[in-house]
Amino acid sequence: MPHILIVEDETIIRSALRRLLERNQYQVSEAGSVQEAQERFSIASFDLIVSDLRLPGAPGTELIKLGQGTPVLIMTSYASLRSAVDSMKMGAVDYIAKPFDHDEMLQAVARILRDRLENKGDRSAPATRGADKGDKGDKGADASNGEIGIIGSCIPMQDLYSKIRKVAPTDSTVLIQGESGTGKELVARALHNLSRRAKAPMISVNCAAIPESLIESELFGHEKGAFTGASAGRAGLVEAADGGTLFLDEIGELPLEAQARLLRVLQEGEIRRVGSVQSQKVDVRLIAATHRDLKSLAKVGQFREDLFYRLHVIALKLPALRERGADVSEIAQLFLTRQATRMGRSDLRFAPDAEQAIRQYSWPGNVRELENAIERAVILCESPQISAELLGIDIELGDLVDDDFLGLPPQQGSTSSNHEPTEDLSLEDYFQHFVLEHQDHMTETELARKLGISRKCLWERRQRLGIPRRKTSAATGT
Repeated sequence: MPHILIVEDETIIRSALRRLLERNQYQVSEAGSVQEAQERFSIASFDLIVSDLRLPGAPGTELIKLGQGTPVLIMTSYASLRSAVDSMKMGAVDYIAKPFDHDEMLQAVARILRDRLENKGDRSAPATRGADKGDKGDKGADASNGEIGIIGSCIPMQDLYSKIRKVAPTDSTVLIQGESGTGKELVARALHNLSRRAKAPMISVNCAAIPESLIESELFGHEKGAFTGASAGRAGLVEAADGGTLFLDEIGELPLEAQARLLRVLQEGEIRRVGSVQSQKVDVRLIAATHRDLKSLAKVGQFREDLFYRLHVIALKLPALRERGADVSEIAQLFLTRQATRMGRSDLRFAPDAEQAIRQYSWPGNVRELENAIERAVILCESPQISAELLGIDIELGDLVDDDFLGLPPQQGSTSSNHEPTEDLSLEDYFQHFVLEHQDHMTETELARKLGISRKCLWERRQRLGIPRRKTSAATGT
């Protein structure tokens, strides 16, 4: 069982993270500072160190040296994202931005531990191998596509594997297209891992997750005094990816001003920090992803046409889960095995009605929705068989109903609360009504909290339902 050290001075965060990791079969120790960690433990004996960047006394980056080769995952807020990039230059294996969701943390931990084993020459997988989650799609590996790391053997996926193998060794720009939850970041990581840049960093940026006012500075860096609060010059994420790969997720949300700067990176191989008059060369391979139609956005002036054609050198299309035939059953069985192992329920299996529901449901949330449904069912199941009812999906309504996106339990008839949908109001209607009614006086964080979802999920639902943020309203706050 992998042994992980958490170094975090906020007790609530530290305890929550410890419980999360222990639930997923990791052995965990914890400390509130670098000094406490030194006094209590042999730091180099751990398999992984997860540390906050800002700690009382010495910063979390001190653990890189003290760990003597033990991988260190740095936690930081988006406001300190560039500092996290600096920590990677000091030797941190990766960073994760606060606030992070559980899936994001588990994905990072599983990936780092897997890489650690492979670097030691041990090709056997840890108990949690393949536990990566998220938009991120299905993160398992099978015998035929182990080096790519994607489950599935349908014709569209076989075609995708072939293209990945052909494209990965090149430096060509790649545009990955597909619905949310299909595995776009996984494809980007496969392209990086199979390229000549595999030993260099892959910097991943969700363009929708960084406030518009900060995106240019975060990507391209800034000089001292470039804007209020710029007390020192900082390198951007593009610069941090020099020699490696820059993955821009949801690039359709990139502001036009930042698009112009990105175009210069692609055309000239150089960047200019905000507030600087001088440019500097960078060697970066760009991989972009989106679920939007960039060509249509370009026609209406919402996306630069010249940038679109620069991005569209190689286009990889990820099929939706409903288009993958028998793959859905294979992926579902993988998730069931994984979740059952974590819960110590090796006797669990799908009932016939659950197998039928999995095959027939359209899975609008794709692999992420499937994994969440199975995880919920495993937790709630009291018998050896998981029924269709426990999966919380409605075959008759299909993709019109997605109870999970509001963080609510499956509907059991009508409800009457002012803040819950009625039998005449679908969950998506309720979401749209709530957001439109409250977005002028609530921030995105408040909206998400009231709906019981993450900010990223709120943004994804806005895109799916065509509800733009009102940038002049309170919704632009955090």
